[in-house]
Amino acid sequence: MPPESPMVNERAGRADLIESSAGAASSAVVESGELGSTTPPRAARWMPTTALVTYVACRIATLGAVAIADVWTHNSIIFDLTRWDGVWFLRAVHSGYPSHLPMAHGHVLANPVAFFPLFPLLVRAGVAIGLDAGVAALMLSALTGLGAVWAVGILARRLAGDKSASRAALLFAVFPGTFAFSFPYSEGIVITCVAFGLVALLDRQWWLAGLLGALATASSPVALAFAVSCAWSAGTAVRRDRRFGALVAPLLAPLGFVAYMAYLWHHTGELMAWRLTERGGWHSYPSLAYPFQIAWRFISNPVGPTLTGQILVAGSVAAAIGVVLMVKERQPAPVFIYGLCAAGAAAISLPVGLRPRFLMLAFPMVMAAGTRYTGWTHRALVAVSVVLLALMTVLEAGSQSVFP
Repeated sequence: MPPESPMVNERAGRADLIESSAGAASSAVVESGELGSTTPPRAARWMPTTALVTYVACRIATLGAVAIADVWTHNSIIFDLTRWDGVWFLRAVHSGYPSHLPMAHGHVLANPVAFFPLFPLLVRAGVAIGLDAGVAALMLSALTGLGAVWAVGILARRLAGDKSASRAALLFAVFPGTFAFSFPYSEGIVITCVAFGLVALLDRQWWLAGLLGALATASSPVALAFAVSCAWSAGTAVRRDRRFGALVAPLLAPLGFVAYMAYLWHHTGELMAWRLTERGGWHSYPSLAYPFQIAWRFISNPVGPTLTGQILVAGSVAAAIGVVLMVKERQPAPVFIYGLCAAGAAAISLPVGLRPRFLMLAFPMVMAAGTRYTGWTHRALVAVSVVLLALMTVLEAGSQSVFP
């Protein structure tokens, strides 16, 4: 609204000047990474429209390509897209979690225990209203992916304004890891909850941040990185302002994870049921040496690694660049901490590593590239991402050669 003339109302003019100064100071606080700034959005209905439309176009293009391929393969779209982790999520939907961990030769076999419960529970809700489980799972993944694009845009706008947010949301919408939104995966829930949770932390909405964190950690262990952000933010609020109510955020955020571990302990009689399933069924465990092993294999023989190995090397380089960009963009501490912890957790998880899907979960890195680069540089990044997204989608929907 334009300021009134001082001749009409001199006091209103002084009030506008004070408000303008306060707004500038608030923006400076956000840029410096200080917590507790209050910069409410001026356009509550703002949407990253181009990014959302592009996201929908990518999902439609994937469905169309799979449908065309099925003319020759005689498969169904549901069959082609409910693969990889989607198979295990659907087993959890149909059969629930086993009451006894399946064993062979002293090791736990692959089973649905490795997959966190919120996604299967929501799919079951879809089945309860008459949807096929596969259809419900694909719809849930696609819709929560759309929510993730929106949430990343809202967070970027909170930090850098409308134009930067639009660029960040668009780059995220076509990031190579977003192929996962065409499969029945839980990434959309995690990113949506964490991105809005980070906005809540910046606005000191402690209960909202904690509840969103609980939903995220009930969807994936990666979301525990958000609990670290909650702890940092609450510690800062207590130390600076004696806001002890902030402690509710780090107390609530990990409850989804804790509740699932407690359920598995009660249900299977094994306290470490999830960890044993990860180790036995997928040979997955934390290894601080894993990133160095990936780098050494490539350095010692650059043409030797398999396609998976090359993807992991490229992901490691992309993550390093992402960290630099997060620093240069001066992201607030909670946002930076989440991105760093999410990427770090993937980097040391053998055999997961920094694949596109897990780089996507560390979305502040993608957001930093989107807010920093403009013009032809941004357009080039989007174009390269579109090509890589198409390649990743073909690899994951049409072969078993690269674990997603």
